[in-house]
Amino acid sequence: MPPHELTTGPWPRRRIPRPPAGSVQVDVALWGVLAAATGYGFRDAGAPSPFLDLLLPLAVLAVAVPLSRHRPGAAVVLVNGLCALGLADAATPANAQVLSLAVLSCLLGARVAGARGPLLVFVGCLAVDVAACAVLRVQPVWWFYTLAVLPAALLLPWLAGRYVRGRRELVREGWQLAHRLEERQHLVAERARLAERADIAADMHDSLGHALSLVALRAGALELSPDLTGRDRADLAELRGTIADAVEHLRETVAVLHDVPDPDPEPAPMGETGTAAGGPAHDTLENLVARAVAFGVPVRWERRGTAPTLSPLVERGLYRIVQEALTNALKHAPGGAIRLRITHRTDRTHVSVVNDAPTGAAMGAEGPAEGPAEGPTAGIGGRGLTGLRERVTVLGGTLRTGPHEGGFRVTADLPHQVTAHTRPRGARHVSSPAALSPESAGRLAVVRGAARRRYAAAIAAPVVAAAFFVPAAVLLAWQLTTSALPPSRFDELTPGRPRTELAPLLPDRAYPYPPDHARSAPRPRGTTCEFYRSGRDLLDEVDLYRLCWSGDRLVAKDTVPMKSR
Repeated sequence: MPPHELTTGPWPRRRIPRPPAGSVQVDVALWGVLAAATGYGFRDAGAPSPFLDLLLPLAVLAVAVPLSRHRPGAAVVLVNGLCALGLADAATPANAQVLSLAVLSCLLGARVAGARGPLLVFVGCLAVDVAACAVLRVQPVWWFYTLAVLPAALLLPWLAGRYVRGRRELVREGWQLAHRLEERQHLVAERARLAERADIAADMHDSLGHALSLVALRAGALELSPDLTGRDRADLAELRGTIADAVEHLRETVAVLHDVPDPDPEPAPMGETGTAAGGPAHDTLENLVARAVAFGVPVRWERRGTAPTLSPLVERGLYRIVQEALTNALKHAPGGAIRLRITHRTDRTHVSVVNDAPTGAAMGAEGPAEGPAEGPTAGIGGRGLTGLRERVTVLGGTLRTGPHEGGFRVTADLPHQVTAHTRPRGARHVSSPAALSPESAGRLAVVRGAARRRYAAAIAAPVVAAAFFVPAAVLLAWQLTTSALPPSRFDELTPGRPRTELAPLLPDRAYPYPPDHARSAPRPRGTTCEFYRSGRDLLDEVDLYRLCWSGDRLVAKDTVPMKSR
């Protein structure tokens, strides 16, 4: 059985993990501090109860402090119960447990990420405290303590704990970001190495493959010359076979270099200067066609429209399209006529390369005429069209390939200039979240959501506190002012008169929170006593007037001091 489970019958039960030794020492130290505050409050109290004011709080703290690591909300509820118990004290509502409540509330903010759970705990605690005040019918000072001091002890330390937690998470996220940036640097270096291998493969395919195809074609043409001897023809045949083997080895090498998985699925980079994937940096389209004609390739080409000023990237792309089409025609349809047409329009250039099928073999440039050659095939031509399609797409153009009248046709449409929307890889912006990777964008959304929730909690906490304090304060002030009986009217009250005659002199309602010594003071037998405040001062504890009624008739009246002597 795994060590984290134990059974008490047929069903396994998960064992509560033991805290580390360092955590136990911290809990013991925290309990010692709170126990010292409890002992100081017990010594300073007027008539303390050893059980209620010392032993019970120490026992509750011994449970609440370690419980705050796994159930911090429950720990706050336990200590708030001690504060609610202090409301029953006739001398003062305050006790030393308000410090413990603030400490555990701070731990709640530091250990719980969400805000909904702690706020619900605070609402429940304040509801218990208000209910205790209502049941005990405490004095106004007790109400003020419940609606001002206890909410402050809950909310303000909780906000401080959330701030500490936020800073701790920020530091941790900073180290994680540094680690990710370091890993990304390694990935960038690896991607550069793979891109270099892909560039080597492209150069071998574009330059060497094209040259070998022309040499093989020239060797085949010389082999048919009537001036050669049998020995010369044999040497040319051997040379052509050697070239064919070299092309095959080149195909295998390109396959090894090109099939390395690239971590970035975007098209390969193309520089505006130097050697691009399209061949020699200073070679021109006219030179390319002239070399093909010099080697005996039947190329007919024409240019329509005024040649515009092309972007270097577009110019190399145009070169690559013609070079790839000629190479594939020489490979798959040797001897077939090739028609090249370049049409310059206002803002775009159209290229069309059509090769006819050779005599006796209706083969297209990328495969049989009856099957389209849209995807990459096994050979240099297939890989060339795939890379060519990526290049044209990056430039903002379109490329179409497929069978045409028994042969094969390659057509492309290119813009004269590369716009910002068609920039090559490496030029994309990362200023917006849409340009980030899915992982980074998701993490950014999580961090922003957590920040919004913290700000909302920081704003909502004082609002919630005010929602408790303001209505209660208004209600308390209303009760105190409407239960005040002026001394002049008190003097006009004469015992023996009925309530109906005295009603105009009495306040709207009696004072609902007389102290215990006033309620327990001796009174005439069979009477019911009501209390009224002797003044409207809300910040001063004024004396109380007591009126005792027997049925509907005033029997006695006297003055009761607010504080017992």
